Amino acid sequence: MFYAAEGGGVSSYLNAKTRWLARRSHIQHTIVSPSACSSNRAHSVIKTPSLPIPGISGYRMPRTIGAATRVLQRLQPDLIEVGDTYHCAWAALRMRQQFQVPVVGFYHSDMPQIIGRRLGSMAERATQMYLKHLYRQFDMVLAPSKTMVEQLQSMGVRTAAHQPLGVDTWMFCPQRRDHSLRAQLRLPPDTRLLVYAGRFAPEKNLHLLLEAAHKLGKPYHVVMIGSGEELPRCRHATYIPFVRDLRLLAQLLASCDVLVHPGDCETFGLIVLEAMACGLPVVCTNAGGVAELVDERTGLLVRPRSTSALCEGIEAIFRKDLAQLGVNARRKVTSEFDWDRIVPQLLHRYAGLLAGYQREELEAGLAYVAKRQ
Repeated sequence: MFYAAEGGGVSSYLNAKTRWLARRSHIQHTIVSPSACSSNRAHSVIKTPSLPIPGISGYRMPRTIGAATRVLQRLQPDLIEVGDTYHCAWAALRMRQQFQVPVVGFYHSDMPQIIGRRLGSMAERATQMYLKHLYRQFDMVLAPSKTMVEQLQSMGVRTAAHQPLGVDTWMFCPQRRDHSLRAQLRLPPDTRLLVYAGRFAPEKNLHLLLEAAHKLGKPYHVVMIGSGEELPRCRHATYIPFVRDLRLLAQLLASCDVLVHPGDCETFGLIVLEAMACGLPVVCTNAGGVAELVDERTGLLVRPRSTSALCEGIEAIFRKDLAQLGVNARRKVTSEFDWDRIVPQLLHRYAGLLAGYQREELEAGLAYVAKRQ
């Protein structure tokens, strides 16, 4: 369900995995989503009948569990990875029950916190109980950050395992820097360019970033790349619509000075890694999954939900050696988070799960034969 037409970390992850598998394996990888765009050029995307979700731009809900199940039945997959916790998840569990297909749950969104902020603490606790009931039925549960693993375990999902996401370090690299970006934006050459890229959604706390840009004033300017809810105008901000072309996104990131991410409920924060791969230091909040990606050698962590803390962090990072921080950031991503390292980790997990299923089928067959004899 989180495979949105206009970007997002889940879309980036699934598209990158599809491209990697197409180039380096014989595995057929199919994305089944109610939110897929008909013009999407991923190798294999199937759209299910769906309805828009009120108040959440870009995401859609399958009309019924049965519709998603019928798509999966036609595909006859060997393994299903579920990226959300609604109709698609229950369709996958039907396949597990009917055809003994192993199911992996990937915890991509901190739903209890998001729902709790909108509907209150009772709704947050109800969401936690629902997730516990759902994920306990999966064969494997993965989360992209240690923070989310701990959260799942505290809910009662004891088997949750840490599996980070990755970055195409060839696509996202410092060499894509365009030194003319300031001139294109009609900004002075000495402008300190901050950048945010991603969905414009309440949980991203973008109002804090815009308040910080207004409070800091010149020479700071923030480039806001993405789409979603309408944001307030700010004369120290430039808005760029969602960028589908990865080369252009990498060029925009590499051409700025610092990525600023004010969100505090990210399960991972893939855009942080993409910016670091482009050689950018990062200022982000000391909360959620993004806090695990940034340290004092690659950026700064600031107190969450605070405009003043964000301002202080932005000013402080420009007093540091930005070039060295960028080199450190790039080095960290290439050594730990390149897709050539991450996808094989995933495939190893899949292989172990499939081998376990095959062993169970063999043991069940042998037990049946012994019983007949």
